[in-house]
Amino acid sequence: MACMKYNRPEENKEVRLITVESLSKSFDDFSAVKEVSFQVGKGQVLGLLGPNGAGKSTTMRMLTGFIHPTSGNATICGYSILHEKELAQAHIGYVPENAPLYDDMDVREFLEFIYDLRGLASEQKKNRVQEILKLCVIEEVELQKIETLSKGYKRRVSLAQALIHNPDVLILDEPTDGLDPNQKHEVRKVIKNLSKEKTIVISTHILEEVDAVCDRAIIMSHGRICFDGTPAALKAQSPTGKLDDIFRTITQRQEALC
Repeated sequence: MACMKYNRPEENKEVRLITVESLSKSFDDFSAVKEVSFQVGKGQVLGLLGPNGAGKSTTMRMLTGFIHPTSGNATICGYSILHEKELAQAHIGYVPENAPLYDDMDVREFLEFIYDLRGLASEQKKNRVQEILKLCVIEEVELQKIETLSKGYKRRVSLAQALIHNPDVLILDEPTDGLDPNQKHEVRKVIKNLSKEKTIVISTHILEEVDAVCDRAIIMSHGRICFDGTPAALKAQSPTGKLDDIFRTITQRQEALC
């Protein structure tokens, strides 16, 4: 699906598929996200990091149009999440944490159901579903009931349904949380392959995810951005060269300011 309403590449060397401007969200007296701004270019894999309660998931839910911001705005492929939400959502593939699946369906049946739900051309359904099965490396379980799959396979099926309409932007909330090392490796390999064509935002509190799949990291704490740069730049701030150490330093520094 091609992006519309956006600068052509020859006019803008870095096509920004996501632009976030002073995005904030309050729940009664609690400010979950505070004046967050960033941009994500085409082909980037951005890791949105932070401790539990930092505002990562709330930010992602605003980007996907699932919750309305208190103030600020964001655009996906040039479409405002406030004023053109459905157009923006058409360019997004979203995998929330603990994404719901229909356990009584087999994998192919489920993907065909999602394809039809999206209102896509029926004559292309067989080929598109086959492409997605191959892309997410789930061909060998396509006729298995979802309830019989391992957690790693279920996560890949969740990715597959988010890709069925060929979105420009993928937003993944905790994509490898709770998986064993082998399952994490397989899911990360799929994400790396997808990054060749998609702009991807990953919310995670697992720091090894940054080294594994991200080329940029934003750290949030108490609803604010307190670091935005490459994983290498993040490591360079640590006297030990360990992400864990600098992550604690940055988030604790922000906590002290709140």
